Amino acid sequence: MKKSILPLLAALLCTFSASAQNLNTTFRAKITYPNQTLANVWGYTTNGHEYALLGGALGMIIVDITNPDTPQQIVQIPGPNSLWKEIKTFKNFAYVVSEGGQGIQVVDLSGLPSPNLNYHFYTGDGAIPNPINRIHALHIDTTKGYLYAYGGDSWSGGRARIFDLNPDPYNPHFVSIYNTTFPGNGNYIHDGYVDNDTMYSAHIYNGFFSIVDMTDKNNPVLISTQPTPGLFTHNTWLSADHKVLFTTDEVNNSYLTAFDISDPSNIKLLDKIQSNPGSNSVVHNTEILGNFAVTSWYKDGFTIVDVTRPDNLVQVGNYDTYAGAGGNTEGCWGVYPFFPSGTIVATNISSLGTNNGEFWVLTPQYVRACYLEGKIADAVTGNPLSGASIKILNTTPLTQETSGPAGLYKTGQAQAGLFTVRVSKTGYQSVEVPVLLKNGELTPLDVDL
Repeated sequence: MKKSILPLLAALLCTFSASAQNLNTTFRAKITYPNQTLANVWGYTTNGHEYALLGGALGMIIVDITNPDTPQQIVQIPGPNSLWKEIKTFKNFAYVVSEGGQGIQVVDLSGLPSPNLNYHFYTGDGAIPNPINRIHALHIDTTKGYLYAYGGDSWSGGRARIFDLNPDPYNPHFVSIYNTTFPGNGNYIHDGYVDNDTMYSAHIYNGFFSIVDMTDKNNPVLISTQPTPGLFTHNTWLSADHKVLFTTDEVNNSYLTAFDISDPSNIKLLDKIQSNPGSNSVVHNTEILGNFAVTSWYKDGFTIVDVTRPDNLVQVGNYDTYAGAGGNTEGCWGVYPFFPSGTIVATNISSLGTNNGEFWVLTPQYVRACYLEGKIADAVTGNPLSGASIKILNTTPLTQETSGPAGLYKTGQAQAGLFTVRVSKTGYQSVEVPVLLKNGELTPLDVDL
């Protein structure tokens, strides 16, 4: 499916044979960038047009994806030559940061679809102690109009640097540094999520997230901290109701994890989920769209997880953009699901065995999970049974769960219908029970063995 768009672009695929492992997602198009890797991806919508903003190694690439079958590159804005690029937007401006340095690149997107866009590099102003150079990631509190820059420059120790965008979004104004005093490398913030003056920071090297009241930018108040399962906290994203925080750990055999933060003094791990259990795959970035977590997993592409019941996370969609499998940080860097049309875009660092970045355009179908929850007990004593196996038969892949210490289990799947559930445990007679599963509904099932 390849047709020439620009000399920099390889062919655009027009036909594609979807793998059987791809669920509730439809391939629309792919663009390959020869000899240029791609990092994260963001989006921008204006005047009925949807634009993907790609973190190309040579600078931000803007692609019109209004027609998802025929994406058209508008322009590449030159930037530092670096694998690492992160992009966010505020109003009609894009902000690009990189480990390649040069501070914060600010691009005025109001001129689109013209390729002639104004941009400049901001490296600090006012009382900033040193010029800004390298930044690893950023997030924008769009509610309050502040940009938070993370990682990068050694003079900041990778701490959060805060910039006011309200007076003039094209010319940020330095406000402060969040001068934390965590031990070791704990002050380095790899990424974070900020809304309405509350920051949820990912302290990757010490493996925890922090919740911080940023109302007074010169005197932030630490509310709480919480370790994450892989102890390498990569990114955070908040639920729409602000009661659940989702985290990722950038290590082999990692998880997307949900934490109840409704009481910050008593944070609780609700559930965690892997894209492809047993594959050693690495989770990268998650973003929350309504009741769904859309998450990039390096060698597994991206997944869609129903998070309506955050204590029972269920994968209901996925698309594998990468030919390889297993651990390590190759493949899908980022995914963006927030376009009004519903179109999803994703970026591969490069295709397997090449230095050619890949940009993917897809259409998702957001399907509610079918939930199965209950308790397994000893039929004679009534005592709860832990370690019992619960399998929903004739599903691909097999849906299975194990009961916990209180005999409780929670599982689910995307497919509705009439199924047989087999419950078993060594030393007990197995039981098979017919169950009717419905999308968006909980089916309770208690079994005595």
